[in-house]
Amino acid sequence: MNEQKTIFITGTSSGLGKLTAKYFAQNGWNVAATMRTPAKETELTAYPNIRIFELDVTDAGQVKAAVGQTIEAFGRVDVVVNNAGMGTYGALELAKEADIDWQFAVNTRGPINVIRAFLPHFRANGGGMFINISSFMGVTTAVPLGSLYNMSKFALEGLTEGLYYELKPLNIELRLVEQGGSKGNNFKESIVWNANPEITAYDRLTRKLQSIMEQPDESQLDDPMDIVRVIHQLATREIDSFRNVIGATGNQLLQMRQSMPIEEYMEAMRGFF
Repeated sequence: MNEQKTIFITGTSSGLGKLTAKYFAQNGWNVAATMRTPAKETELTAYPNIRIFELDVTDAGQVKAAVGQTIEAFGRVDVVVNNAGMGTYGALELAKEADIDWQFAVNTRGPINVIRAFLPHFRANGGGMFINISSFMGVTTAVPLGSLYNMSKFALEGLTEGLYYELKPLNIELRLVEQGGSKGNNFKESIVWNANPEITAYDRLTRKLQSIMEQPDESQLDDPMDIVRVIHQLATREIDSFRNVIGATGNQLLQMRQSMPIEEYMEAMRGFF
């Protein structure tokens, strides 16, 4: 069996997922890089220790197939990074039923599908690690019109904490990474905005938030490699913290939330909009 460590990463077609795949490959790991459309990928294919697998995390059957193919290719998987995600923003009243379900399906049910598919393998191996990529929006709220995205990340946080108790006795570890906005992230391109031209009550707030997202304050954005390096430190057990809030903005918001009653915090956040 190959003695190299192997990591399985979802959502590697761009952004944090792609950077993480490259970084681990450059540091000697085998990498199972998954994405919905592997035929479009040209960059990761240049790495001999990266194998690309087709995967839509919302399709439980496809998840099981990709996990099986990965184990067959590498023999053993040591770490799984649940990175794939998307965002639905806008007033809840205006959201389409399909988009509500999609938000939950990608950000919450997707990791559930991946975790369930890997558990038999980790149990057989006597251990393993899941690193779930959340957001500081999973431990606090900071902007309006993000109720569905917050829901999905709060749920991921609760899922991960809950699993700690049942998986720790099996030597299966869980870690959370709460990232914030980062430079070079294409998150805003993948946002689905809830809209209904017949309802204008939320227009002012929507325009305000869209303007902020279109022209973000670069000083508030983190270096994505800071996030990648924390993922690597968790995978190599250089650090062993369960919850990892990365970036000045996320840590400031969390400190602020913890320092005052929730009513005061929410009113303070509302004042920015």
